[in-house]
Amino acid sequence: MAELINIPPNINPNINAIKPESKETNKSIGFNKTEDFRNILQQKIGQRGLKISNHAQMRMNMRNISLDDAQMAKLSDAVDRAEQKGVRESLILMNDLAFVVSVKNRTVITAVDGPSIKENVFTNIDGAVII
Repeated sequence: MAELINIPPNINPNINAIKPESKETNKSIGFNKTEDFRNILQQKIGQRGLKISNHAQMRMNMRNISLDDAQMAKLSDAVDRAEQKGVRESLILMNDLAFVVSVKNRTVITAVDGPSIKENVFTNIDGAVII
């Protein structure tokens, strides 16, 4: 038969007991975990923006490529169109710029400017969007 062992709560002074927060405390500071989580989730779902990988950011800096909000919106729309067609990795051509984008992760993987486009071979893509 197994014996029960009682461990005193303060056996290790580095461990602090976690006390549940009272509903009164949460209400008094205007904090509602369920509502806050729901709001954050809705914001994240609503944000269909693009991330730019460190590699892509480095390439953009090297090639003096900067995108304004309108260009980022066009790029995001192009990713949406690629996603609707089931594309996983897309080449997106916009004016004299090229971007390789992970559609699933909504992440720009690399960026190429006009002069470099002609000399590049784009691999590991399964779709292209021209905007």
